[in-house]
Amino acid sequence: MARIVVIGAGLGAMAAAARLAVAGHRVTVYEQGATYGGAVGRFARDGFAFDTGPGLLHLPAVYRDLFVKTGKEPLEECVALTQVDPAARHVFADGTRVDLPNASRAGTVAALDAALGAGAGERWGDFLTRAREAWDRTRRPLLEEPQPADPAPLAREPYPAPKAGLLRRPTRTLAQVGARELRDPRLAALLDAYAWAYGFDPADAPASAAVLPYMEQTFGSWYVAGGLRALADAVYERCRKRRVEFVFDTPVVDVPEKDGRAVGVRLDGGGEVAADHVVSGAPVPALYRDQVVEWERGEDWPRHQVLGTGRVTVCLALRGAREADAVHRTVVHAEGDRPTVTVLRPDDPALRPDADHESVTVTATVRTTPGQEWEAFADRMVEAAGQAVPGLRDRLLWRHVRTPEDVRRDTGAAEVPGPALAGSDGRLLPAANRSPLPGLYFAGGWSHPGGGLAHAGMSGALVAGLIVEGADFRGSQ
Repeated sequence: MARIVVIGAGLGAMAAAARLAVAGHRVTVYEQGATYGGAVGRFARDGFAFDTGPGLLHLPAVYRDLFVKTGKEPLEECVALTQVDPAARHVFADGTRVDLPNASRAGTVAALDAALGAGAGERWGDFLTRAREAWDRTRRPLLEEPQPADPAPLAREPYPAPKAGLLRRPTRTLAQVGARELRDPRLAALLDAYAWAYGFDPADAPASAAVLPYMEQTFGSWYVAGGLRALADAVYERCRKRRVEFVFDTPVVDVPEKDGRAVGVRLDGGGEVAADHVVSGAPVPALYRDQVVEWERGEDWPRHQVLGTGRVTVCLALRGAREADAVHRTVVHAEGDRPTVTVLRPDDPALRPDADHESVTVTATVRTTPGQEWEAFADRMVEAAGQAVPGLRDRLLWRHVRTPEDVRRDTGAAEVPGPALAGSDGRLLPAANRSPLPGLYFAGGWSHPGGGLAHAGMSGALVAGLIVEGADFRGSQ
């Protein structure tokens, strides 16, 4: 039995902790904040409650596997999952609206033809066929296997763009895919919205980001009753049942090493905890920025994503009941200086004080540049959300704005890591689970496979497997 310290209590870190505890190891989690969940947070006031991180789950199989491997109760006995249908309503700048069904390729093609004109659905379907090729080429190395020692092959673009003319530049970005292959500004905006939702600017996201709409439209969108915070609650309880110990309000300030290997952690205030292995779920850049892991030159840092984007979340407390035909998710596409926003309206009694009120969450991806006027930006977000919520202005009781600075305070990084993507010269590959320091491993959204709620759970599984199967607990990695 090994002593294992986990830094941070995000979903990926807790997934690793539960799996390691089941393997018979003594696991202690040190979290700088007062609660668990990391980016999967909750804001509550006056009987209203809101998810401040992701609002939907797109790969529930990852958490089904976690619960099967760590206990007797399956996921569905711990949380209630329902498919969101329609998966999303899209409101385009010209006023066109289309409802896309959940996990139905034929239904999506038919809906796009009906709303955007004959041929639109076929073009989107042909694009998804090419996206599937990119998915098939990258699924195993990016989601299911440890990152290879030489990731150079993953730096090459896997998306099979149609051949261009001799004088035409090759298709390298998702925005180019939309313009050249979809040939309708509304279809291009639909594609762009998937990139923005995951933190990517479509103008520089690689063509391989085509796997994002493919993943959602193939595997579906799911809602967790009580909000995704309920999933964090369930994972935390599973850890506790497996005798994982949690210590909150206790920042880790250093990872001491001996003979070139991590030997534990040093806590804020001077206490030191010895360990055979250390698993960090904290943002990789924050570990090095704050010198929790010592380094002398910038080249000592492991490769990690730098998207330069974060999320603004506006929580809206509304008077009046949610209309019967309201949809769960609406994407209102950018118009003028208004950003593309995602409006979530879950029909969930746990999130509102009573049936005569409604909780609505509005999110947008932004560049994390200093000097932003967040309240003015939130005004534009709420204006856009009015396209999804009838009478929004008159119904508004109050709002709460959560900025990238708030995310940095709570998680250590203002950016939200995106899913791992191939291509783009490797710049969108996250840090490998094995860190440059033997005995220290990376788990969670900033490490392989990286980004997103489901991917964080996959990362936790991979790092636990590396420790259990690949280490002899005597200093080898």
